[in-house]
Amino acid sequence: MYVKSLFNYKRRKATLVRVGNVTLGGNVPVRIQTMANTNTNDIDASVAQAIRIADVGGEVLRYTTQGLREVESLAAIHHTLRQRHVNIPLVADVHFNPKVAEEAARYVEKVRINPGNYVASKSTDYMEKEWNEELDKINEKLTVLLDICKKNKTVIRIGVNHGSLSPRILNRYGDTPEGLVVSCMEFLRICKAQNFNDIVLSIKSSNVFVMVKAVRLLVATMQDEEMDYPIHLGVTEAGEGEDGRIKSAMGIGALLADGIGNTIRVSLSEEPECEIPVAQKLVDYISLRAQHPLISATPYADFNPFVYHRRVTHAVNKIGGSNPVAVIGMQTSLGNLQPDCLLNELNVCKINYNLLSDSFLEELHQNPDKLLLLRSEHQNPIGEMRAVFHRLMAVGITNPVIIAFDYAENQLEDLQIKAAADFGALLLDGFGDAILLTNRGSAISAEQLTFVAYAILQAARVRMSRTEYISCPGCGRTLFDLQATVAKVKAATAHLKNLKIAIMGCIVNGPGEMADADYGYVGAGKGKVSLYRKNVCLEKNIPEEEAIEKLMEIIQKDL
Repeated sequence: MYVKSLFNYKRRKATLVRVGNVTLGGNVPVRIQTMANTNTNDIDASVAQAIRIADVGGEVLRYTTQGLREVESLAAIHHTLRQRHVNIPLVADVHFNPKVAEEAARYVEKVRINPGNYVASKSTDYMEKEWNEELDKINEKLTVLLDICKKNKTVIRIGVNHGSLSPRILNRYGDTPEGLVVSCMEFLRICKAQNFNDIVLSIKSSNVFVMVKAVRLLVATMQDEEMDYPIHLGVTEAGEGEDGRIKSAMGIGALLADGIGNTIRVSLSEEPECEIPVAQKLVDYISLRAQHPLISATPYADFNPFVYHRRVTHAVNKIGGSNPVAVIGMQTSLGNLQPDCLLNELNVCKINYNLLSDSFLEELHQNPDKLLLLRSEHQNPIGEMRAVFHRLMAVGITNPVIIAFDYAENQLEDLQIKAAADFGALLLDGFGDAILLTNRGSAISAEQLTFVAYAILQAARVRMSRTEYISCPGCGRTLFDLQATVAKVKAATAHLKNLKIAIMGCIVNGPGEMADADYGYVGAGKGKVSLYRKNVCLEKNIPEEEAIEKLMEIIQKDL
């Protein structure tokens, strides 16, 4: 198991790592970080943005560092900030070129490398000899960086991305959680063998399910090898607005609820300053579960936290069984967006963990036509609700379950964050046949509640009800006005359903990170865009002003 208890919240033990003046791991609070979206070579703009980020609570700041020119600029940014008594640690985000990472490690507190593109690999089949020869090459190049980092007290973040696994890993494992973990562990074992322990790990994906399962598997794998390095959490290319907040809160929140995570970044296609308060709200919300009353429960023997299996149920009133997860409403007038059904129309039996006596469970066995309405008043509601599902599975009860959470929020963002974290942690484990989201704050309408509920199901990939947008948060590599472009693409495609459309700022991460999308809009150069179907480029380097119309032509031909 990847945690000591599936039901009781306790933060995972992690070694202490110092990133400049910021400590990660141990009992230190979860640190909040972000990534600049200025051009790294624009030193004045980068410094100004860094100061704004530090002022709103950002604790670590990353910059794209494509080449040696950017290393020089990052060194100047670092120097200027320290002159102004701004001590936020800086991270160089390096792709492709190990030499750039080696040089950057001399000037900043942390360097992020991506195993997927750190060493070039071929895409043909690997025999064991070839596999090991490639690993030897990785070892040789990585050891040079480790020696420089030891000398300069520079931390390394081993950052594995779902969309940029090496051909070598893809050839053997595919783009699976297992492949992500293998890629990370290869680099981690080299670091350990070289007695280098100033390490932070991250595994990211725009698919929340893949991200959660992979991080859990990474933690379990490290435990088996007696490693406990700190972990950075994030959902990459989460998007903007409601989508970005819900996807991030779901993936990060599910893992924080497991006690996993020492630093987080909420990736939004907005200004990086906007990410900080969202991340802080999420951390604060999950931390309320600390020191909760003990939940005494036993895991279901066949439960696998690393693989998605929806709990087996039979259908009642078109809920459960093979039906998609439903949205339940509480009112008869809900505006334009209607839930699947209303609670007062259903034959429900309210349950909680304290009710699950042997006699009560036997009564449920005798009433297969009952829908079970699950609520929790526990300080750790996720843990108690998990305990209910594990008990139901252990005794073979297959009645569908409606998961219900009630809030008292007047800010829509606060509701999005809390509801996505709560519902998501259960949905990602295959629990729940319907969700009931209620709120006692008067500022949020019933229609907004229903929209949030469907957005949560979509983020968990248990039900698609509208177009999903995968968009990067932007950085110094971004080749167009990202926020304006996302708005234009959404306006042109909002009428479509059951599609995933990616809007990516550059080709460094674009084609890889949007691999989960049906269509992609990728910055290819100044004023130029390339359009993709899946991972196949259909239109290359077309003028930006023609790109959306061309994208719509491609989609229309496919419909």
